[in-house]
Amino acid sequence: MEDYIVKIFKESSQLKEVFVNENLGKLVAVVEALTAALKAGNKILLFGNGGSAADAQHLAAEFVNRFLIERPPLPALALTTDSSVITSIGNDYDFSDIFAKQIRALGQAGDVAWGISTSGNSANVLKGLETAKKIGLITVGLTGKDGGEIAKIADYSLHVSSGNTARIQEVHITAGHVICEMIDLKLFQKPDLK
Repeated sequence: MEDYIVKIFKESSQLKEVFVNENLGKLVAVVEALTAALKAGNKILLFGNGGSAADAQHLAAEFVNRFLIERPPLPALALTTDSSVITSIGNDYDFSDIFAKQIRALGQAGDVAWGISTSGNSANVLKGLETAKKIGLITVGLTGKDGGEIAKIADYSLHVSSGNTARIQEVHITAGHVICEMIDLKLFQKPDLK
């Protein structure tokens, strides 16, 4: 059992190294885009399913409350938390509409729609990002595998080159934390980050 546990940790660590090597420039671009949106008074809308829904909520909390430093709250909202809205849309329309309708109701041009999908093909995440693009939101896709359909439409696409959902999610939350930390530094500590 100990060898198997060590193997899992090594896989997670190695995948994070692969991810940063494949996505470093894209990560910088996402940080710049989100920082500019927040400076302009816009908000971040995050969404996904299952573990990705939990990641959306986790990251929204990091923005709204605080991350590592004491600073003013930043406007972010997880579209995965209002069970009445989600179930009414799913019941009256279709589950694939649960994020798109919320984006139409809450999103404004210049906001950021950040969709998370380990497959890159979640229908409701894809539809949410498509809707966001139509109304002028900046779109970010955080995916796995080859990026799927989401990678083809997102303004900024970050994907974890793996088919293992658990390992993808471990990289996703690390990437999310890196983005939060860089935004905190850029907005509030202003170091010479290039």
